[in-house]
Amino acid sequence: MSLLRAISRNGLLLGVFATVTGILIATTWTQTRDDIARSIRAAEARQLLEIFPKGTHDNDMVEDHFTVSSTAALLGLREDRLGYIARRGEAIVGVILPATARDGYSGDIDMLVGITGSGDVAGVRVVSHRETPGLGDAIDLKKSNWVLGFDDTSLQAPAKDRWLVKKDGGDFDQFTGATVTPRAVVVAVRKALEYTDVNQNSLFGVEEENSLE
Repeated sequence: MSLLRAISRNGLLLGVFATVTGILIATTWTQTRDDIARSIRAAEARQLLEIFPKGTHDNDMVEDHFTVSSTAALLGLREDRLGYIARRGEAIVGVILPATARDGYSGDIDMLVGITGSGDVAGVRVVSHRETPGLGDAIDLKKSNWVLGFDDTSLQAPAKDRWLVKKDGGDFDQFTGATVTPRAVVVAVRKALEYTDVNQNSLFGVEEENSLE
């Protein structure tokens, strides 16, 4: 009987320990999740403000968003992602579109492409990539200023047939020892401009939470 009592007591202690551990893990996960969400929001807000800085709009772009469907032509998205709106008063002065270059050297390159109502690129930022450190990762603004070369470009400047890296006869620099990565980004940005051109009315008259295809 003493053996049975000992087994029961140990089982009870293990049960209590498991319950307490589970509660602690759940509490820690909840707190960590909230911290991560706040960090992501802050990083996201900073990136959006790099594309449309304060003074170009007067709304909270993080909150002023819409859904872009993964089926949207030209953008290359693997899943639904958010686009963002820059407003001054009631007027939409620009949008920030998600775009994915699927043909990077090491896989997908996810980007945000800001485009003004006049069809000019306000800015491009790479959100995630797996390109080779020291070569293809120069697409990241933290590594080089190459991505700033898209600022103020459009489908007319340069001409559409010049939206290529210089090695292919275009106007955009490639990297020493790495052509595939910048080539993929140049094409993806051009396609984002084409998408905007096709969807000009819906993009610049879009209401929050609408889904674009």
